[in-house]
Amino acid sequence: MVGGFRGLLDQETSKARSVGPTLRRLAGYFRPYWPVLLVVLALMIANAWVQVIVPMLTGQAVDCYLSPVVTGSGDTAQAGGAMAQPSAAQANCWYASLPPGATRADLLRGLLGLVLALTGLQVVGAVAGGLMFYLMTWAGQHVLRELQVKLFDHMQSLSLGYYTRHESGELMSRITNDASTLQQAIGFALMQVLSGTLLIVWIAYTMLRQNWAYGLLSLAVLPLMAVTTLWFSGQARRAFRRTRKEIGNVNAELEEGISGVREVQAFSREAANIESFRQSNAANRDANVRAVAYTAALAPALEALGYVAMAIVAGAGGLLLLRGQTLGGTLVSLGLIIAYIGYVQRFSQPIQQISVLWTNLQSAIAGAERIFDLMDETPEIQEAADAPAMPQIQGRVVYADVWAEYVPGEPVLRDIDLVAEPGETVALVGPTGAGKTTLVNLLPRFYDVTRGSVTIDGYDVRAVQTESLRTQIGLVLQDTFLFGDTVMNNIRYGRPEASDDEVIEAAKLAQAHDFVERLPDGYATVLGERGGGLSQGQRQLLAIARAALADPRILILDEATSSVDTRTERLIQAALDRLLAGRTSFVIAHRLSTIRNADQVLVLVDGTIAERGTHESLLAQQGAYYDLYMSQFRRQEEVAALSAG
Repeated sequence: MVGGFRGLLDQETSKARSVGPTLRRLAGYFRPYWPVLLVVLALMIANAWVQVIVPMLTGQAVDCYLSPVVTGSGDTAQAGGAMAQPSAAQANCWYASLPPGATRADLLRGLLGLVLALTGLQVVGAVAGGLMFYLMTWAGQHVLRELQVKLFDHMQSLSLGYYTRHESGELMSRITNDASTLQQAIGFALMQVLSGTLLIVWIAYTMLRQNWAYGLLSLAVLPLMAVTTLWFSGQARRAFRRTRKEIGNVNAELEEGISGVREVQAFSREAANIESFRQSNAANRDANVRAVAYTAALAPALEALGYVAMAIVAGAGGLLLLRGQTLGGTLVSLGLIIAYIGYVQRFSQPIQQISVLWTNLQSAIAGAERIFDLMDETPEIQEAADAPAMPQIQGRVVYADVWAEYVPGEPVLRDIDLVAEPGETVALVGPTGAGKTTLVNLLPRFYDVTRGSVTIDGYDVRAVQTESLRTQIGLVLQDTFLFGDTVMNNIRYGRPEASDDEVIEAAKLAQAHDFVERLPDGYATVLGERGGGLSQGQRQLLAIARAALADPRILILDEATSSVDTRTERLIQAALDRLLAGRTSFVIAHRLSTIRNADQVLVLVDGTIAERGTHESLLAQQGAYYDLYMSQFRRQEEVAALSAG
């Protein structure tokens, strides 16, 4: 089974997907924050302009101010007098016009002004960059919050069948780990990639505009950089998608191991669980190592190509400068060479950053794909847009030719016909897997019928608003779930507006008041996870109190008294008799006391109703119910008689 799951995982991981739709969908969440994004765009442009203009001004400093000192003639230059006639390199100087006869003092003042301008520009660039990342992080956090809320909201709408097919730890990983990875990408990596891309395009345009031939020479390694980046990023994206899958598996195993620690210890399965967790961690480690290997190899490769580009610029430019030759119709000056070296440095740096951050984005995109996959999951239980609210339920329930299945072609229920009049109690008995729980799950529409219909007071449960239906149906399960909250709030869960007195009355009805009063803080006692600190019987008493407070018209009790002792069962049975009065109820029972009081008993075998009637009439038939009674319920009757005696 593990091998089959791994094979399915490999198939899903290897599927090629387009990044574009995922990014476009993610961008849609930024639409409400477009004013902030416009400010970010302006700051990004300002920051890129600073990065472009600084090398240009550095080259101007050489050609405009330092070259005259070097080319100055005779004693005049040494004494600080007028400089010689401007050279050809100075003719390319656009930052400052230097007339013949400019003095050393003029050059120093101009150079000082240029240095101050460069310093100011660097400050402006730093402020723009910092503010840009702050605003983008602010917008990203808001988007992340909205995304997580929508994801959680959607998860609440998914049918129970979806959760039976997916591990809770893996689903939690999507809303925590995947969202966290996406948060880091939105807050930093995405901004770096966008600003780096703008800078690359701007620098390339500037280089080509100043000297197209020298610019093309400087950009000769760009195609090789692009090919290298695309190959490494593609490999990294697949590897990071695998890491998202593997961390989900680790979380699933961790959650399962913690939740089932009692069973693990009871059956001495610690060693097996540790080995299974070790294998999951090893798979996660291998996936991360593979992803990091591509990330680590890309940066040095691009850095080496960047040095090649700088060597081309310096070597070709130096050779032309020494020969006094022109390139692209422009004289190659020392300042132009220095400026292009600065361009290449600034050009290669964002490419290296983008390559590294792009691999991080691959991880984020893989996480976003998993999040959107979950959000695209269509709930199996669909509600019509014009579905009316369920009126006040009277309690007449009809199952008409009902078939139900979880796996297509494998029915769990077949040919179920049942009528329960208002106020009747229907007991469901039968062997494990006979379909008892499936039958009652159709009533609050946790699942839909495959064929036939389930109606309440003549309304098909599929044709009314689900919320209005479920609020009028009470449910007490064998495996009671309590929240990490106070006892008072756990009982009040199904009816939040109930007063404290009403909660206490419901607890008294369920025979829970006495033990609650003995808790450290009474009704204000905060329960542990899933009701930790209480016995199974006490948890069921609170669940019965919760159902009583909700005051439903239909009750579903799934072995509600299966985990209590005989004395507590008698107390609960008396409370249930009062609770069930006037209400239609369906009881899945393994206790004879519950079945004796039922108006009708249904015996389910292999998904069909094998027998129906009262307790006495079914015993008289000496069929399936009689065999069940003789093998199970008769022993309960003998124990009860001994206890009474």
